[in-house]
Amino acid sequence: MRALLVVNPAATTTSARTRDVLIHALASEMKLEAVTTEYRGHARDLGRRAAESSDIDLVVALGGDGTVNEVVNGLLHNGPDPESLPSFAVVPGGSTNVFARAVGLPNEPVEATGILLDALREGRGRTVSLGLAAGTPGSEDEGVPDRWFTFCAGLGFDAGVVGRVEQQRERGRRSTHSLYIRQVARQFFAEQHRRHGTITLERPGHDPVEELVMSIVCNTSPWTYLGNRPVYAAPEASFETALDVLSLSRLSTTAAARYATQLLTSTPEKGPHGKHAVSQHDLTDFTLHSKAPLPFQMDGDHLGLRTSVTFTGVRRALRVIV
Repeated sequence: MRALLVVNPAATTTSARTRDVLIHALASEMKLEAVTTEYRGHARDLGRRAAESSDIDLVVALGGDGTVNEVVNGLLHNGPDPESLPSFAVVPGGSTNVFARAVGLPNEPVEATGILLDALREGRGRTVSLGLAAGTPGSEDEGVPDRWFTFCAGLGFDAGVVGRVEQQRERGRRSTHSLYIRQVARQFFAEQHRRHGTITLERPGHDPVEELVMSIVCNTSPWTYLGNRPVYAAPEASFETALDVLSLSRLSTTAAARYATQLLTSTPEKGPHGKHAVSQHDLTDFTLHSKAPLPFQMDGDHLGLRTSVTFTGVRRALRVIV
């Protein structure tokens, strides 16, 4: 087997020595080319190169969810084709590693590498669904390129939190759960539209859902993790179905406290619910419009402000070795 290993040298939970150990372990089982990323978007370029190559069987991402997202977007540059494209695998190296944990890997990179090698020897794998987001035709965002996401996207409040965390990390702060919690509080008090939502969810054949404050789009469950605690925004979401959406139509202090508590105590059977929570399951095509530009994120990567995003849930999009 010929494999390409895409290594993010800035991965927050792996040292250079650990990465060397992992590379040697993988190289003992396959013909491995290891490439260290050098710029934003480099992992995507490497994934595209692998997809267009005729002799690469497997692409492994060693890094966090951002690295995973870039590699997947490169692999699927010309669309999904799990029977012909290289398979994909991940060794978790980021601070949260939602995708790796969602497909069943432990959060520890050495242990995850051992499971990956066992899966390769035994021929184990699964084909997962993915989400695709694009600028909506006829909107001011229609020129925004399509982009795949592996586990979540968000328009509004949660994306604003992601943007604030990224700003802090650019200033040298470590990505910790306490950092996220502080930015949640700051985003809440700075949120202009938390009482009167600007988002409308539209899907073919259904009445629009209007005046939403925020919308979280999930491709799998859990939505994220706080340390070792999984957080379930859309418990029914899975890699076997299309997309689930959790939207909130009000984010007053009382409502925010209630839904935050529900998220922190969520389970695989029960997520946020109530008068101002709208949950929708297994959607293949829908659009989120906003009357005002709002923050937008995909797989934990802040992508700026958007007024309209069209989503597609694509089943059986990518083969993952696990």
